[in-house]
Amino acid sequence: MNKRALWLCTVGSLLVSVATHFFFYQQWLDKYWMIGPNDGLSQIVTFKKFIYENYRSGNFFYAWNFGLGGGFYSQLAYYFSTSPVFLVSIVIIFIMDSLQWVDPSNVEFWAQSNLFISIIRLSIILIITSYTFRYMKINALPAFTGAVVYGCSVMYMRHVVYWEFFADAFIWLPFIVLGLEKLIREGKQGWLIFAMSTMLISNFYFAYIQFVFLILYVLGRWGMKLTYNELPIIKQVKLLISSGLISFSISAVAFIPAVYGFFNNYRPSYDKQVPLFDLVDNILFASPYIVLPVVFILLIFTFPLYRNRLFRFFALFSFVLLMFHLSPLAASAFNGFSAPQYRFEYLLTFTIGGCVAIGLQQIKRIAIQFIYLASFICLLIYLLWINYFDFDIKIPIRAASEFSWVIIMVFTLLFLFFILMLLYVYFQKKVFLVVIQAIIIIWSVVSINILAKHGLTDNGGLEKVTHHYLRSDHYNSAEQRDLLEMVKRDQSESLTRIDWMAPTRNNTPIVQDFNGTSLYSSIINKTLLWFYWRDLKIDTGRETVSRYGTLGNRANLHTLLHTPYWMREKSQEVNAPYGFTKFAESKQYIVYKNHFSLPFIRTGKAVYSEDQLQSASALDREHAMLSGVVFEEATGQKLNLVKEKDIMKQATIKAVGATYRKGHLKVIDDSGGIDITPSSVQKTTKDFYVGFSIKNVHGDRFALKVNDYRTTRKAAHSIYKTNINDLVIRVPARDLVSIRLPKGEYVLGNLSLYEEDYKELKQAVQSAPPSPSFTWNKNKLIINYNNQKKEKWMTLPIPYEKGWKLWINGKEQPIEQANYAFIGFKLHNGENHIKMVYYPPFFFPSLALSIIGLLTWAICLAKRQ
Repeated sequence: MNKRALWLCTVGSLLVSVATHFFFYQQWLDKYWMIGPNDGLSQIVTFKKFIYENYRSGNFFYAWNFGLGGGFYSQLAYYFSTSPVFLVSIVIIFIMDSLQWVDPSNVEFWAQSNLFISIIRLSIILIITSYTFRYMKINALPAFTGAVVYGCSVMYMRHVVYWEFFADAFIWLPFIVLGLEKLIREGKQGWLIFAMSTMLISNFYFAYIQFVFLILYVLGRWGMKLTYNELPIIKQVKLLISSGLISFSISAVAFIPAVYGFFNNYRPSYDKQVPLFDLVDNILFASPYIVLPVVFILLIFTFPLYRNRLFRFFALFSFVLLMFHLSPLAASAFNGFSAPQYRFEYLLTFTIGGCVAIGLQQIKRIAIQFIYLASFICLLIYLLWINYFDFDIKIPIRAASEFSWVIIMVFTLLFLFFILMLLYVYFQKKVFLVVIQAIIIIWSVVSINILAKHGLTDNGGLEKVTHHYLRSDHYNSAEQRDLLEMVKRDQSESLTRIDWMAPTRNNTPIVQDFNGTSLYSSIINKTLLWFYWRDLKIDTGRETVSRYGTLGNRANLHTLLHTPYWMREKSQEVNAPYGFTKFAESKQYIVYKNHFSLPFIRTGKAVYSEDQLQSASALDREHAMLSGVVFEEATGQKLNLVKEKDIMKQATIKAVGATYRKGHLKVIDDSGGIDITPSSVQKTTKDFYVGFSIKNVHGDRFALKVNDYRTTRKAAHSIYKTNINDLVIRVPARDLVSIRLPKGEYVLGNLSLYEEDYKELKQAVQSAPPSPSFTWNKNKLIINYNNQKKEKWMTLPIPYEKGWKLWINGKEQPIEQANYAFIGFKLHNGENHIKMVYYPPFFFPSLALSIIGLLTWAICLAKRQ
């Protein structure tokens, strides 16, 4: 592009981008924000706020308030911690923040800013894509039109609204195609290295998708030469391999920790059968993923266009990607062979944009009879499609739910394109081609605004995301924040935690700026997930993957994990943990504070192993952690722990509004179940620990109540089901335990019932020595401890994960996994000067590799001069 063309393209891209977001701008003026109500508010804006505040303070790797503590650089690389787009945006925001023009400390700021970031991002996408098509010898206006078809698409807007970081992939795809073409045609690696490096740094998930695309693209190009002076395949292979190695090296400092975070996550495998083919959506009229443009359908049936090798290449590529879209198996493969997810369709919109750009440039060479034939085939396909999906085309335009207005517009566009193509081919006047392209651009813009109104706002939940909602009790009310401020003023140290979250919002601690006990992220330290699901069986009030939250109202865990505050709505205060007394309250909420406390840093002599406690109950494991430490490795010592007695065998079980026989529970009433009455309850018993396994026979989702405690379970087909059906529920001790379920059939077994008198907790608190002095600064912990009593070990309520390094008296020592998910290590006698530092896994080797990669790239560029 020359300077004039680049200037026109830039202005045009900005204008089209602004027009594409016109509906959302109107909504923004009315304080409706362009962000999804679920992951958008729970993850996207919260993680933006969180990362910005940490980076601004000079903290780049570890945060105590990231759930129960964690390395956010690697765990949030899937989102924004290494995203070039986000990093550029926060530099600009930091400048504005320094000038006091904005207030990024409020989550609502990040919800508001999404619109303007999206406008800029889409402008960049249009410019880059236009430049890529121009490099392929496509004229300026068709190239820009094809770029609009790609950028102003259903998938782009869907990504921006629901999972904004996904939309960044739209930038890197045309860069990769441009880089590949420059390598194949000119032997130049620079653009491809830049594109692949940036994609690997940005998001490993979409890097995987685009790696698949890159392989298919290269194989297609080897099978179909587009120019006469392309490099020999052997030389291309050498350049591709070296480009890949250099790109990997450059990205290593971001990519390697990110991939480690992914593999250190746990998500249940998807065990449902995935079909090879399924017509998953209406791709011609109304799909949430991809709607094939009318002009694309018309052009691909204009058969003489296939004489053009570039059109043939993009058309065949589009057919392949379209087959992938119609295959749940392919959708599973693009999602790492997990549950089918349709996130790769932006690849198809790009190849469609290429077809449109090339076809419009070549259409003048087509004989009129082929225009007639293509139009007839299109008309027939649309009519058959309407019949297949059983549309009621008699419903007037107002019936948007039946998409009749879409059908009318599609046929109108088909008629207009048919007439204008005939006129253009017959008269060879460019004005008709300009009109065609103007209609494509205008309709692309209009259709996205219609999608924004009907698909995303009215039917996609965006109407809920308002200024008022973000200040409501469901998200972040002033009443909640005021009560939390009272708690913060009472905290004796900055590392104590508050067990509180707004309903279903596990990232409430990030939103409301306190140390909490909950987290929602696609990438989570798996030791914590197993701590909740398997080791301690802590119910989180809601079964779902990628989350943990609360400590199950269990006093032992609150004390062990330095969580002395428990905040809930007043209607739930009956579930307050034992030993907690009322501390503060507001109109709707109440805070309880723990009477029992243990030091942040604990030492002792008693050691247990996980193997020794393999058959122990969750309550016994709590007692082991209170009286000593549980290490992963075998100790070689005899288990010196008095196990609690399961009193279920002496209890009476009675069905209420249900029948219960041989583990099969059939609930007849709307709320039936079983009552468990112990034969006797000790006077010292404060709580029951009720254990059981449960699932719905028919796989339906259901709510479950144990006395006053309520939790929910996912449907069997849900991709968010944990596949963990064993529960342990703590409830205050009464004469009976009532398990209540909605009408249905259930498998209910492995019943157990334990009494807790908190003797072990009281003993642990009474015998605990004062905490050694320590300082915590970002990713570094310094402890000075004089081990005069010859204690064997030290434990910290810091989650165990790779990246922590330990030095005692200047010598590096191993860190052990203690108490199932936390850090512990052995002590020396006498003085222990302890230093712990966290850096992302493999950070320094990765950094060295990135430096080598950058130097190698610089040498390659210098040689090209």
